Amino acid sequence: MPENLKFMEKIRSRKNFIELSLKATAGVAVAPLALQSVACSLTGPSSEKKYTVSIARIKNGNIGYAVEEAIDLLGGIGSVANGKERIMLKPNLVAESPVFTTKPEITRALAQLMINSGKEVLIGEGSASGEGFNRKQGVDYRTTNREILDGMQQFVFDELGYTELAEALGIPLINLHSGEMVDVAVPNAFAFDRITLHQSLQDIDLLCSVPMMKTHVLATVTLGMKNLIGLYPGTAYCSVRACVHDQATDRESPGVAFETIDMVRVNKLGLVVVDGSMAMEGDGPSAGTLVPMNVIIAGTNPLATDMVAASVMGFEMDEIPTFALASDIGMGPTSLSEIEVRGTGIKDVRRNFSKPNILAWNQIRDSWGSQVL
Repeated sequence: MPENLKFMEKIRSRKNFIELSLKATAGVAVAPLALQSVACSLTGPSSEKKYTVSIARIKNGNIGYAVEEAIDLLGGIGSVANGKERIMLKPNLVAESPVFTTKPEITRALAQLMINSGKEVLIGEGSASGEGFNRKQGVDYRTTNREILDGMQQFVFDELGYTELAEALGIPLINLHSGEMVDVAVPNAFAFDRITLHQSLQDIDLLCSVPMMKTHVLATVTLGMKNLIGLYPGTAYCSVRACVHDQATDRESPGVAFETIDMVRVNKLGLVVVDGSMAMEGDGPSAGTLVPMNVIIAGTNPLATDMVAASVMGFEMDEIPTFALASDIGMGPTSLSEIEVRGTGIKDVRRNFSKPNILAWNQIRDSWGSQVL
């Protein structure tokens, strides 16, 4: 059993408790879980299989065309966003480097598809750090200071071309670190009984996660669900998410599974589009090695989409703690055999990524992001 799964038996022992609690819970406390169940089931009919994920190759460098193809394979934007009028795109903009962040071309193509179909589109992010703000001379600091976080977020948007992109398309950029906030209850929570969220996340009809395909030294992989860690506002939980991981680790989160699943549960995540143009293997999410994959992977079920992407990366499902936890609380699917893959097959694009050197948060919590600004 991989080292990062040492807590999985403890997690599974909670499954019966969770199922019984769900049956006993009533009223408003059930709403977020019911919402998540809906969000994870928006796959539509697909022959004999319940879940559908598409894989489109990027040909001749035409990223936009591949994004359109991936969405078309799911039935088109009218199908995947049926009844959803206000949509937030959440790229992975962990810091200001284009090396380990979602390419703006991916986000632009998605936004344009949605705008063309009459949707209201927003782009939102709460980045981890920026040099000169909460990172100084390569050292990351934790902070809840709004002035620092606001400056950092605008810096990241500017450096990565997202400010220009949003202006060109006439859509708003949302700094998820600050502004009007709302507290949302997390029924049967793992790390947080309540989560503070930016109000815009409650006002949208659909959240679309747009991660870069990467390995991760804490989470093994970072894809559509892990990308939602960027929704924890720094003004409430401090930058570089150090305070988030502190609390989750104190509750024995394997990898970053507890803090990821809690956040997925309280959001309207109904579309994942994975930027696999250039991926990262080894010690991601920022210190790994880039590898060209030239694929876009999309699906309306977050877990199914992440499972397909992880398989393309050469990982077994039991290597990913978040997948095991998601399956145990009934998110589905439980295996790749339940997923219909449209377009290019997994085996046709699979590459066995170099695995990250897995670390537990307790190994680095006193040395990385531990100092306060």
